[in-house]
Amino acid sequence: MNYPLASSSWNNLEIEAIERVIRSGKFTMGEEVACFEKEFSKYIGSDYCVMVNSGSSANLLAVASLFYTKNNSQKLKKGDEVIVPAVSWSTTYYPLYQYGLRLKFVDIDSKTLNLDLEKLKDAITEKTKAILAVNLLGNPLDYSQLNSIIAGKDIIIIEDNCESLGAKFNGKMAGTFGIVGTFSFFYSHHISTMEGGMIVTNNEEIYQILLSLRAHGWTRNLPVNNLITSSKLDDPFRDSFRFVLPGYNVRPLELSGAIGREQIKKLPGMVKKRRQNAALFKAKMKTHPDLRIQKETGQSSWFGFAIIINEFSSLSRSTLIQKLQEYGFEVRPIVTGNFVNSEVIHYFNYTIHGDLLNADYIDKEGLFIGNHPYPLDDCIELLDRIL
Repeated sequence: MNYPLASSSWNNLEIEAIERVIRSGKFTMGEEVACFEKEFSKYIGSDYCVMVNSGSSANLLAVASLFYTKNNSQKLKKGDEVIVPAVSWSTTYYPLYQYGLRLKFVDIDSKTLNLDLEKLKDAITEKTKAILAVNLLGNPLDYSQLNSIIAGKDIIIIEDNCESLGAKFNGKMAGTFGIVGTFSFFYSHHISTMEGGMIVTNNEEIYQILLSLRAHGWTRNLPVNNLITSSKLDDPFRDSFRFVLPGYNVRPLELSGAIGREQIKKLPGMVKKRRQNAALFKAKMKTHPDLRIQKETGQSSWFGFAIIINEFSSLSRSTLIQKLQEYGFEVRPIVTGNFVNSEVIHYFNYTIHGDLLNADYIDKEGLFIGNHPYPLDDCIELLDRIL
């Protein structure tokens, strides 16, 4: 493909970081990961950051942490209702299923492709315990409206920001509006650390729960005085294999931490270039008679460019895909389309609020192409000619 979905943003700096780790002989989670967590925390504006081996693992631990908090107003339990958008990545939903939660699917807004907040308002009941807010393809949700909707209600926000690192809403970084927020550093995302992800929170107890869950559920990575066990044992030998939570092993490698430290330095510039590309893309698509694009909320970090065929158009998606591929564009569906249409859904405990017409529509008539952290003027000019 001449115009792939994703491309590498590595150069000699990432290679030197890898070589630094190799020379150290220390490959499992250590100082490089700890430094990257601090640097990411400073960039994103969150008190605590916990790196894991993928964005999917970040979602898993984010949900898990809410089962073990001692704060009843933030605690989830099996059977609780969680509202989710009908369009997101598969591992947005899987941890909810895996922890026995009941999903309520709500349609997306046809313009922003995020949760339809008017339909969300009608979907909330006394059974609703959480909303899993997803910022799709770089585009943040309107958190002012969301917070207004849930004001006075005992509902928590979990924020999946895996596709939207660097996006902002009202000057605040996307990923920091919920009790926990998640990020992915997979190859196709805004920064890449081979594999990797991050969970952010301002809640110290949740942070310490995440530290334990990340590595076997043991106490080894906890402070001496902590909010899970009160204090560690006086005997380091016994405390080295002391297990207090049913955790996982989703630790990242030092290689990923070292690469992340170089990538985070580049991130502001890379997001700026993505936004510049988006400005040209929006200008070209503004008056297209047959196609529309995602409406920006706040400041999107433009993961990719969604293209949707208008209802009245005679164009077919298959023809559009074929033409784009002929010219070297790599093309994908808009995330999962309507996830309720996936075969895996029969395993879930779920309900659907109202209809999912918008999710169904982009499932049938939507696609997206890649954006990149370098100028795409020639690419977008060609795209304009094709379309």
